[in-house]
Amino acid sequence: MSNRYKKMRPYRTKSKNLNALQKKRLVEVRFRQLLVFILLLVVGVCFLSFYKMVFLPRIVLEGDRVVEVEYLGKYKEPGYLSSYQGENITSKVKVSGDVNTNKIGEYPIVYQVKCDGKVSTKTRIVKVVDRKKPKISFVNDSKKLYICPNTKYLFDDYYASDNYDGDLTNVVKVKEEDSRMRYEVSDSSGNKTIKYRDVLYKDVEGPTLTLDGPLNVMLVQGDSFSDSTYQVDDNCSGDDVKVSISGDVDTSKVGEYERIYKAKDKYGNVTKVVQKVVVMEPSKQGVIYLTFDDGPRAGTTDIILNVLKEKGVKATFFVTNSGPDDLIKRAYDEGHSIGLHTASHDYSVVYQSVDSYFNDLKQVSDRVEKITGEKSWLIRFPGGSSNTISKKYSPGIMSTLTKEVLNRGYRYYDWNIDSRDAEGGKYSADEIASFVTSHLSHDRVNMVLMHDIKVNTKDAIGKIIDYGISNGYRFEAITPYTDMVIQRVNN
Repeated sequence: MSNRYKKMRPYRTKSKNLNALQKKRLVEVRFRQLLVFILLLVVGVCFLSFYKMVFLPRIVLEGDRVVEVEYLGKYKEPGYLSSYQGENITSKVKVSGDVNTNKIGEYPIVYQVKCDGKVSTKTRIVKVVDRKKPKISFVNDSKKLYICPNTKYLFDDYYASDNYDGDLTNVVKVKEEDSRMRYEVSDSSGNKTIKYRDVLYKDVEGPTLTLDGPLNVMLVQGDSFSDSTYQVDDNCSGDDVKVSISGDVDTSKVGEYERIYKAKDKYGNVTKVVQKVVVMEPSKQGVIYLTFDDGPRAGTTDIILNVLKEKGVKATFFVTNSGPDDLIKRAYDEGHSIGLHTASHDYSVVYQSVDSYFNDLKQVSDRVEKITGEKSWLIRFPGGSSNTISKKYSPGIMSTLTKEVLNRGYRYYDWNIDSRDAEGGKYSADEIASFVTSHLSHDRVNMVLMHDIKVNTKDAIGKIIDYGISNGYRFEAITPYTDMVIQRVNN
């Protein structure tokens, strides 16, 4: 034991040997010392505050010193005030610091003011936080989960996403609990989402059945017909699917037929695909089809109808959304065919996209069906299927549309004789009639393009009809079974 330790030990021993009175006095002394220390500390703090208030500029922050802002939200400055010796110097405060609400984190905003060489600074903390829970979505039923009998859950029909973390599908925890499937996912901010689905081991989904051929088949009377090949699959049965085909097709008779393909899996689920087969009339040589575009128009269409009625001739009108309804109704009631020429006839609209074309076509289709009570499947493209102006708005659109209209059950008709009546009134009625009659042929179908909105056209009709009848031609209206006259697609 060292001498130093020996010298200190009697002191400690003496302290431990204090009597009760001495201990009490010692506590009182230490308590008074503590009070003096606290008093000095309070005085010091008060003095410092007083000094800052009197001798330094003062900054007061409005709102909280710590502010929370939602991720992708907007930080709005709560405000601040500054004074010095009774004078408002708020305008002198300089605020620094940026808040990036695109990223979670803490961002200090520093407020500093200088006056008479004295500087004061305060800081506010802005926390960008994410309080939004992630989402769990399901491809199929969100309340019930159907699993193929005698199989296991494949974990492939859900996905999770978060407004901040993005795709969280890979971190979803899935567990089956008491005939329920539990899905849990948390984002990086600790926001948690839990969803449940009832589990049923049952096949409720029909097979997939896809025909290798089109759903609308167009044949000419006398053509041969054979069933389409098909592809079939099933989520639970695999290749164990039975396919049956029903429905008669008689290509010797003009008309519409249905061929029905049914696929049935081993659990009794059935998928049906209907293929429409249209048997068209063969091309009628020596027949004249007078077709009129762009109408109706009062003052011309009605006169054309008068001439057709007088001559006992039927024609086809490809109408738009212009003109009076009663002229369409009259043409229909008098046995003429009503076709569709789009509602607007505006190239920039109808040829902007495939969807735009069919949206425009639907408008005029609805109009015709409302007026006549019958849906029309006859169409003529503005400018014909061979037009090239459509390329300006959508390259290749005519190649797509000419196939898609057939897939949807329509028939489109171009022309092989142009009356040239649409060339700005350039030609007289006699010249228009001559253009038509000089190109007629008994060796083919004669599909004549005219426009019932043109004044000279109404005066040319009688001459064309008289020539046709006197030279052994027949006049007919286009029907849904008339063989199509089509041009070469150039876009």
